[in-house]
Amino acid sequence: MLREDERLPFTDHLEELRSRLIKSAIAVAAGFLLCYGFKEQLFEVLVFPLIRVMPEGGKLIFTGLPEAFFTYLKVSFFAGILLASPVLLYQFWMFVAPGLYGKERRVLGPVIAITSFFFMGGALFGYFVVFPFGFRFLLSFGSDFIRTLPSMHEYLNFSVKLLFIFGLLFELPVLLALLARLGIVSVDLLRRNRKYAVIGAFVVGAFLTPDVVSTILMAIPLIILYEIGIFGATWLTRKKAAAPGAEDKPA
Repeated sequence: MLREDERLPFTDHLEELRSRLIKSAIAVAAGFLLCYGFKEQLFEVLVFPLIRVMPEGGKLIFTGLPEAFFTYLKVSFFAGILLASPVLLYQFWMFVAPGLYGKERRVLGPVIAITSFFFMGGALFGYFVVFPFGFRFLLSFGSDFIRTLPSMHEYLNFSVKLLFIFGLLFELPVLLALLARLGIVSVDLLRRNRKYAVIGAFVVGAFLTPDVVSTILMAIPLIILYEIGIFGATWLTRKKAAAPGAEDKPA
């Protein structure tokens, strides 16, 4: 880290931030252009959990002339952000790292990696496990007189929102470990409230999923994630107690 007399002026920090943002925008734009060349294939991947449970011959529709075009643009943009995420994380790290203590730098890197891992795990769980059961239940309301005609735009918004929610839910272990590390909650408190966590997991599952099977499939991972959070909280608090009062100095 820079010494006190070598610290950059505020305008230089703004210039560095501008540079990092421009590089991030270029990475997203490049990812978008690359993904737009495979827009149909990417949308087919996203819609696959719905197509596999639709009646034979079922298809998606678009009800406005520009709907398909803008849907493909959104799919390409979201995929471009995902493709550019390593660059985005790197630019974020390079901007904040010089202002951190050595101990904070050693912690922030793993936190970013673990957070990304759990978020992606939640999104993949929603895609591969919850979506097929949930969509099958929702399509069951069709009948001889009611035909299911989902539109591209509605499916994209619905599925992306759900994937984002599942990703956030899977951040539970990170949140619990962080709260314990900050002293806001204790490991004993987390252990004593297991029964409430189980009830809460089923309530969240019932709120986010449309049928009993999907609710159970959502609640069980949340319960497991709660236990992982207790393990992480225990490890962090023990590590903190092993080095009481230890303050790292700026690098």
